[in-house]
Amino acid sequence: MRRIVAGLFISLDGVVEAPETWHFPYFDEDMGQAVTARMRAADAMLLGRRTYDAFAAHWPHQDATRDPMAATMNATPKYVVSATLTDPAWENTTVLAGDPRKELERLKERPGKDIGITGSPTLVSWLLREGLLDELNLLVHPIVVGAGKRLFEGGTGQIPLTLTHSATFGTGVLNLTYTRA
Repeated sequence: MRRIVAGLFISLDGVVEAPETWHFPYFDEDMGQAVTARMRAADAMLLGRRTYDAFAAHWPHQDATRDPMAATMNATPKYVVSATLTDPAWENTTVLAGDPRKELERLKERPGKDIGITGSPTLVSWLLREGLLDELNLLVHPIVVGAGKRLFEGGTGQIPLTLTHSATFGTGVLNLTYTRA
């Protein structure tokens, strides 16, 4: 059975919004290797609607010959959980518009590698509550952002987790991996 694995950049105060405005001073070779390994372990992406819109506005317009990430992002099968997206323009995109729980359970039963999530904090939080997220990777940055969307907003209730891996990068970023307890 495939796993749904989420990876998020997160500040000490729990902010996951707009990491491009605070994350890059902490990016180093160790973080690059961790992110690359996570991407290689997946052969599909799962996205929420807002993250899909942001990625679809960016990646298809990048030159894949100069940016190998563009080639990867565009070629990878993408699944979007959305009740409003009806005609996705980004190549290799499938909308999971029915009952998201059933659609994701079916997707996990298909052969393949991990189904990776980058961003999509609302979706990640929902998946955790529903017991559908198999692994949560947090790259905790040593910065208090002060404002922005947090991963756990609005009373998710208790969700016991088990720390299965931890490492500290030279920049002070903590690489933490959790599974459900």
